[in-house]
Amino acid sequence: MTEKGSAAPVARTVLQQCLQARLQVKPADEQSEAQFVQIERGMVIYICFFKGATDDVLSKMVSTLLNLRLCESDSGKLMSVLELPGSLLIVPQATLGGKSKGRAMQYHNNISKEDGLRLYGAFVSLCEKELTAAAAASGGSGAEVTVKHGTYGNRQVLKLDTNGPYTHLMEF
Repeated sequence: MTEKGSAAPVARTVLQQCLQARLQVKPADEQSEAQFVQIERGMVIYICFFKGATDDVLSKMVSTLLNLRLCESDSGKLMSVLELPGSLLIVPQATLGGKSKGRAMQYHNNISKEDGLRLYGAFVSLCEKELTAAAAASGGSGAEVTVKHGTYGNRQVLKLDTNGPYTHLMEF
């Protein structure tokens, strides 16, 4: 909740199931090649925090997002990423906070970079904890379950293989 009891969202996420996703987390430079993280089957979460977001919203976000039945199993049944079990790729996406003004986008409602970075790190940690616990509880189905994430504040290049455009917007 923001000041004055308004119900303006404090975070926006976009969810996309995937068969494989690869994200560049560091561009190439004179000293090194580009660096990437990759997941196999699971879900990509794009995330943006707005002014007023605090740690209080994180556990609700993680629980809601990881328990939504958005991933297709081999039989075609929809399951949560925890039930599959599947992997997660978390991508910081400040542009989700944009509003058009004329022919340009403005991001005045986005959280400060410092607060956003801290909340993003805490969100990633909570997701890792939940996914690890779910994978352990399922007795290890043989599939490697990982949480990978992008670099906050950097432009990143994403390659995504999906089994259909099954994209969802969630606000908290």
